[in-house]
Order: sequence, then structure tokens, then C-alpha cells
Amino acid sequence: MASLFLPTTLSATSNSKITLSFSSSLSSAPLPFRRFSVCNPRRRYSSAIQSKIREIFMPALSSTMTEGKIVSWIKSEGDVLSKGESVVVVESDKADMDVETFYDGILAAIVVGEGETAPIGAPIGLLAETEAEVAEAKAKAAKSNSPAAAAPIPQEISNPAPAISPPPSPPSKAVYDGPRKTVATPYAKKLAKQHKVKIESVVGTGPFGRITAADVEAAAGIKPAVETSNVASAPVTSSPTKAAAAPRAVLASSPAPIPGSSIVPFTTMQSAVAKNMVESLSVPTFRVGYPVITDALDAFYEKVKPKGVTMTAILAKAAAMALVQHPVVYSTCKDGKSFTYNSNINIAVAVAINGGLITPVLPDADKLDLYLLSQKWKELVDKARAKQLQPHEYNSGTFTLSNLGMFGVDRFDAILPPGQGAIMAVGASKPTVLADKDGFFSVKNKMLVNVTADHRIIYGADLAAFLQTFSKIVENPESLTL
Repeated sequence: MASLFLPTTLSATSNSKITLSFSSSLSSAPLPFRRFSVCNPRRRYSSAIQSKIREIFMPALSSTMTEGKIVSWIKSEGDVLSKGESVVVVESDKADMDVETFYDGILAAIVVGEGETAPIGAPIGLLAETEAEVAEAKAKAAKSNSPAAAAPIPQEISNPAPAISPPPSPPSKAVYDGPRKTVATPYAKKLAKQHKVKIESVVGTGPFGRITAADVEAAAGIKPAVETSNVASAPVTSSPTKAAAAPRAVLASSPAPIPGSSIVPFTTMQSAVAKNMVESLSVPTFRVGYPVITDALDAFYEKVKPKGVTMTAILAKAAAMALVQHPVVYSTCKDGKSFTYNSNINIAVAVAINGGLITPVLPDADKLDLYLLSQKWKELVDKARAKQLQPHEYNSGTFTLSNLGMFGVDRFDAILPPGQGAIMAVGASKPTVLADKDGFFSVKNKMLVNVTADHRIIYGADLAAFLQTFSKIVENPESLTL
């Protein structure tokens, strides 16, 4: 089946949208949103010829997206759709996007309702070509949502499992009255290749005959992890009562919820942030701190502030100018075997927004005029808070800046974002008593800067040299306007 949708709009409300041209998404130009395409051309043409009922798949709106949430259906069941018309709003890990249909037709059935999530590639609705196919599409939707069409659920462990269980029986063939072809989820294909299972020989139990990971595991003779853990925890000689008591013992060991507390599930953005934070733990990092005298910077800021320049833009510009002299600090190591010198200095700046954290990117910050850079930054912040950023505006950073100094925080360490070499944490500028080499005391404004870096590619001497250059630029800020 062909995916019907291509994301075309990033929106926070229905009154504020950025429309991406449908024709542009199919052009040969290397536009950043080409990866949003959820249409496989081969499958699309096949669907157009062989079927009058088309599945609407959950689109992949970003490279890091694994599942999507339906924010709202713009159209209702029974509505007549025209090619290029917005139909549904999907929430990705960083933004909400309107999605258009590729075809004319009737929205026959909504499979995934508002507020529900679905993995990438899963059907979220059905589109019928004519009124005659609407009833058939509704029947298919009901069949896909019924327990009989779902993958077999492991039975509750109420009896002791035998020590050696027979090989699992092949799953029953799901009813599928469409054209016969192999349709499998990406993870199922990966498992099939890993376990050397011919995907064509596997019978799918998912919606409309789709092959799932469970089908491939069954064909390979692999037991589900849940069953294995329960079997391992239940001795062969144990009685049914003891076997049934084992799961209860596990539950009993979990701490009881505090009275009056409530559980709040992660939003899609919070889930993405949590995933990135956990991923960053696999990178060996180290931290280097450096004091910077900011008397000249504070005076410079007061001079350019009336012209719309922000302190964040000044710090981003200073960091970019320092990075020009130290390219290893914005290099990248992704596989642990090599690293890449990036050709662009793209400064990502952490911004707290309602329900999460996002890092809008200032591309080529070293080449932009300070005033243009500040204007660009204000536009990015407005789009970020409205959840209208396009993926290339938040995932193309090569160096990250986090500024909590505006909140009075004097020092902190930042967590390294996945795929980058370093992140700089900037504290507040505060009056400090300092002694010079002759023993005379004076009061000067000082801020502490801490850099967290990937120790596989960046070493202490590299960061020390970079921070010295950054300090010289900040202490002589007039060069930022040249």
C-alpha cells in the first residue's frame, strides 16, 4: 500500500502555519524536508493500480521519530478529500505538522483516533476511491482493530511451563482480501535479515496481513522475551500456585505509589529528550571550566541592546568566531572509529519551551553579521515556542550553547547532545574581588564557562586553547561587529 500523506505544514494553531509546496517535496533539489516523504514510489504505483482502498500510514516526520501522535483529524469519516488537502495533524518529537493527501477520495475510516499514538508506517486511516468501497473499508478497519486480527497474546502464566517447550506453531494466517504481496514493518525486516529468515515465507498477523516482529520471531523459533523470563522464574517442579505467585512477588517488590500522587505520561517531545539524554551516556565526556572577565562585554551589550541584539546572540557569535580557530571542537564522532571535521559552524542554543527542551540552530554563525544573527535568533525562538520549527532548524547543530546565566545561575555542567563534539554552559556574570600579579585588589565582573566534550576526539589541551580564544574575544567584544 502506498502512504497517502506528505507533511506540508508546521503548525501550533490553525491560524499560524507554514505551508511547504507539495511539488517542491518531489523535486530533485536537496531540500531538507525531502526526508519527510513517507511514500515509497514503487508501492504507491502498485496501490494505485491494484487497489481502490488505500491505507493511510503514520508518516516519518524526522530522522529520530519512531512513533507519532495524532493531534487532531482535520477531516472526519465520510468527508470527500482532494489531492493536496490537509487531513490530519501529527505530533513528531519536536513539532506539530499538517499532513496532506496524495489522492482524491473519501476518508472511509479513522483507525488511530485523536490523542493516540502509532509507530511509523502503521495504518492510521483508510481512503476509499468511491462510495461503493466505503463499507468495505470500514469492515477492514473494524477487522484490524478486532482482537482476532491482532497478533496472538501470550497466555497468562497460571500453570508451570515445561522445561523444554515444543517449537512454536506458526501463526494463523490473517484474513486479507487484497493483492498478495510482502508487507512488513521495518523492524520485522531487520529481524528477518538478522536471523536469516526469508521474509516472503512468513505469514503476517498484523493489520491486512502485515508481517510484524513477532511473526518473524515465531518463524525463527524465538520465544518472546516475556515468556522466557516467566519460564526462567518458574522452577520445573513448582506447583501451579507457586508459578502464579511469582509475578505477584515481583509486583510486591515495587514501591507503592505515594497517596495523592499522579502519573503523567511523557509528551512526544519529553520522550525524545529522554531518549537523547540516555544515548549521551554512552559517550565518554570530560569537562573544563574557565573564568572570563566580562566588564567590556557588559558595556558592549548595553551599547548594542537598543538595536535589538541579545546576549545570547553575542555569546553565539563569540563562540563561532573562536571555533573558526579550533575546528576539532565542533567535529563529530558517530561510530567510535573515525571523526568528521564539519564544514559549517552551526550554533545550537538550548531553549526551554512548554513541555520540553529544543535547540534552534543558528547556521553559519561565524559568517553572519551580529545584528542579522540576533534577528535570526528571535525568529527561531518564536517558531520554537509555537512548535513550528522545521527539522533542519533544530537538528543540524555542530556545537551547542546553553545559557542559564540569565537566570542567575553562576555555574553548571551541560549534557553533551548526541552527534556533537562539545557543548558550552555559560553562567551569570557577577562582581568578583580579584587580585592582580602585584597584589592589588579590584572588583570586576566575571562569569564561569564550562565546556563538556567528547573525549574520543577532543582533549584537554584542545578545550583549553578554545576557551582562551573565546575569553579574548569576550574581553575585546568590539571585534564581534566587524
